[in-house]
Amino acid sequence: MDVLWYLTGPDGRYPWRQDGARPLNYAYFQQLARAVDHLGFTGALLATGTHDAWVQGSALIPYTDQFQHLVAAHPQFVSPTLLAKMITTFDQFSRGRLRVNIVNGDAKLMAQNGIHLSHDERYAYTDEYLTVLTRLLEGERVDFKGEHLHIVDGGLPLEPYQKPRPPLWFGGSSEAAHRVAAKHIDTYLSWGETPEQAEVKVRDVRALAAEYGRADKIRFGIRLYVIVRETEQEAWAAAQDLYDRMDEKSIIGAQEYVSGIDSVGQQRMSALHGGRKPADLRELEIAPNLWSGIGLVRHGPGTALVGSTEQVLARIQGYRDAGIDVLIASGMPLLEEAYRFGELVLPRLPVTRAAEQGATSAWTKARDSGWKETP
Repeated sequence: MDVLWYLTGPDGRYPWRQDGARPLNYAYFQQLARAVDHLGFTGALLATGTHDAWVQGSALIPYTDQFQHLVAAHPQFVSPTLLAKMITTFDQFSRGRLRVNIVNGDAKLMAQNGIHLSHDERYAYTDEYLTVLTRLLEGERVDFKGEHLHIVDGGLPLEPYQKPRPPLWFGGSSEAAHRVAAKHIDTYLSWGETPEQAEVKVRDVRALAAEYGRADKIRFGIRLYVIVRETEQEAWAAAQDLYDRMDEKSIIGAQEYVSGIDSVGQQRMSALHGGRKPADLRELEIAPNLWSGIGLVRHGPGTALVGSTEQVLARIQGYRDAGIDVLIASGMPLLEEAYRFGELVLPRLPVTRAAEQGATSAWTKARDSGWKETP
């Protein structure tokens, strides 16, 4: 399976609060990217967030050796011809270490950027967009006239490093989103729903993909927070620490932002906690070791696996049994939790790319090999 970490702000111990957020700068992202690469993650998601994902990802190419950059792109924000050029440039410069996460967005985000399309209109636009983008990336000259796009003699001056093109990733929970994914996408992503809910999506999207002759060409992934410790008690204590700092002002602000959003995925996330903070955080445990509490203060994916190493591994296996073979994980703060997950969980997963092995600092091993301490 592929296991990716997260490389997007805000970040910190309690990033929904001013006094818990970590300052983000280029040096910090270099440190974080090097850590993810060193630990052996397949790659990292550079999502829509504090910084522009394409500028951030490009600037981090020299600081990583192997990991794949999964970079977010909004079809409505840039022409398909220009995005194809951005993709081929990044792919050439990184020597094939790019994956593109197509983000359809929601009405609020679109309005902030001067775009006013209904939910289904956005997916119709994305359908046309991906038709053009795929053809461009695969080296065609493109003439296309649809309801939303009109491309005349489009083409690229260079070809991507990966053949036939860099992989396209995508998420969306509506019927329209499933149709777009089935038709165009290499990896379909879900936010942190239960394994049972994820299995339904896998089955539905794969059935649609079969209509396009692509049933065996699409993979499935899940985006989750992870709160892992050596014991279950320690893990839930760490979750309690986060929960205790979810103040009323932060919860109200987050819930006001997501209210009325036309994203079906966001609606599904919000339904997992109902916008309320019960006295006992375990009331928000929606499945064994799956906690929806983070969604109270964060829009988008707001569920976390909480438990011991063995429990987290078991829950990940549950997702794999449901057809999921890509995990995008994160924790708070990103840097420290990358190391925790990278040392407790990652070595016990069948990750596509293993970390490069270096010398160990273990004293007993060093002494066993003949090392002696100088008096």
